Amino acid sequence: MDSLAEAVLHGASADDIAREPVPQEYVAAHINAADTGMFEGVADKDVRKSINVGRVPMPELAPDEVLIAVMASSINYNTVWSATFEPLPTFQFLKRYGKVGGFAARHDRPYQVVGSDASGVVVRAGAGVNRWRAGDHVLVSCIQTDDHEPATHNDSMLSAGQRAWGYETNFGGLGHYAVAKASQLIHKPPHLTWEESGSSMLTASTSYRMLIGEKGARIKLGDIVLIWGATGGLGAFAVQLVRNAGGIPVGVVGSEAKAEAARALGCEVVINRAEIGLDGPATPEETIERAKRLGKLIRKETGEDPHVAFDYVGQATFGISVFVVRRGGTVVTCGSSTGYQHSYDNRYLWMNSKRILGCHAANLHEQAECGRLFGLGRLAPILSTVYPLQEVGEAARLVQQNRHTGKVGVLCLAPEEGLGVTNPQLRERIGAARLNPLRNL
Repeated sequence: MDSLAEAVLHGASADDIAREPVPQEYVAAHINAADTGMFEGVADKDVRKSINVGRVPMPELAPDEVLIAVMASSINYNTVWSATFEPLPTFQFLKRYGKVGGFAARHDRPYQVVGSDASGVVVRAGAGVNRWRAGDHVLVSCIQTDDHEPATHNDSMLSAGQRAWGYETNFGGLGHYAVAKASQLIHKPPHLTWEESGSSMLTASTSYRMLIGEKGARIKLGDIVLIWGATGGLGAFAVQLVRNAGGIPVGVVGSEAKAEAARALGCEVVINRAEIGLDGPATPEETIERAKRLGKLIRKETGEDPHVAFDYVGQATFGISVFVVRRGGTVVTCGSSTGYQHSYDNRYLWMNSKRILGCHAANLHEQAECGRLFGLGRLAPILSTVYPLQEVGEAARLVQQNRHTGKVGVLCLAPEEGLGVTNPQLRERIGAARLNPLRNL
């Protein structure tokens, strides 16, 4: 391990961190452009074969950027997309970004360091950064934006220059170091460990924007919210947010084990999709019949149809979501893990004045508000398991095959779990059981 990383791990002062040299290379999880065709004609695109852990060159720091010693990160589904080179190789994003010129050209490399979550310690700040300094404990937002674009100052998620960090950019979070814009940082909640905080922000803030934020469904007291994949990284935070808002979370899961996890998170109604025949391909007519079965069950348990359907599953569920929400109801979506081509009967949308809302990640203000909820103990991390960086391929494979609940964390520089807590009193007051509802199921 290099001397800068050693200094950080031993709690060195800001001045001491600043004196240590930045290494010329660092260890990171990365994919290679030369491998983009490796899965052509292959049914099982095993991400363990495409994700490499090894040394990569340290990039030069731009004036508006920070270099972070990454303590922990996590697996998001976009890392699975990167590692399967689908729906298109992310090296196309890097090449396009590189054409912007200047410091953007660094991103167009024959390798990509992946990962869109990170918690860690700032070790260098560019000449244009005045809000952050060496030694600061931070979380990294998953979105990079162009601060010079006017739309960014309205809502950065509407900015044409916004990019998913570690997916549409290089130098992401799954490594010993990461490069991020200073405008991506928020303060790490002091009562959380590195792995708890490093696995939370992307999915928690996306769920926040979808349900609470001004651009989302704006749920309120008493709203019934249908949550597909209620124990996944997005769904498990959605359950907590609905409960916090005084709503009624109705979780759909795929097994009895996940049903138990959904109840532990606070789901008032839990539905095993296999038990009511929601799995597998369906014709349009079969989709409507499935939606009727689901709607009947929700009405039996709650007395009403759902106000909102929280849908990131996509192709397999979207037609049901559109049908099952009440008149004037809302379907809010941020992804399509089962396929991008959605099919639904439009009569049930227009004739019942329903809405479809698209949400992508979250702007910095929404991320900061989400971080505030963590700091207040209103949101809890949803880690189910943690892997070391050397086994990141196995961690990504778990997510690829949907064999996980909650979030799968990855220790980067942190040598073990449980480190990084700087406010143990708050942690004790909240309670370990509340902080990790999925760890011991």
